[in-house]
Amino acid sequence: MSETTKIHKAHTPRKVNFAVFICSTSRYQAMQKGEDTTDVSGDTIEALLKAAGHTVLFRRVVSDDKAMIDHAVSSVLDNGGVEAAVFSGGTGVAPKDVTVEAVSPFFDKTLPGFGEFFRRLSFDRHGSSAVMSRAVAGVAKGKALFCIPGSPDAVQIAVERLISPEVGHIVKHARE
Repeated sequence: MSETTKIHKAHTPRKVNFAVFICSTSRYQAMQKGEDTTDVSGDTIEALLKAAGHTVLFRRVVSDDKAMIDHAVSSVLDNGGVEAAVFSGGTGVAPKDVTVEAVSPFFDKTLPGFGEFFRRLSFDRHGSSAVMSRAVAGVAKGKALFCIPGSPDAVQIAVERLISPEVGHIVKHARE
């Protein structure tokens, strides 16, 4: 076992309570009409978090709308049981992609390494299109907030490689 592995294992993070938000105008509108919607990314996020031992307290679909996402962030910050939240979708470069603009102002501190490593891992799989990802993370009121792309592959990279292994550590330090 390498020294790095020993150090990391010695600081294995505790399990965390999550809220998950899927930021998608089309899914939100379909749900409002009572239409059946498949949420592969939401299902993947929830399954991967649970497989890592974390708890998903609730999951919601919200529109790519700044006011609606602002309300979602506020609901997380006001909920004593939620320790972390994932906002999936709305992180691209299209004018309608506003998740980053809505969530980032709430950050007390940003975690630039999250987006940097996410783009690196994405680059390894998909090449230069990774530059269009605006994945970001930060802490607010002792809670970890993650904004990730909505594709199933991006969700898998972010949750398996970055969020699940480190969120307990992030929350612990954010609350010190």
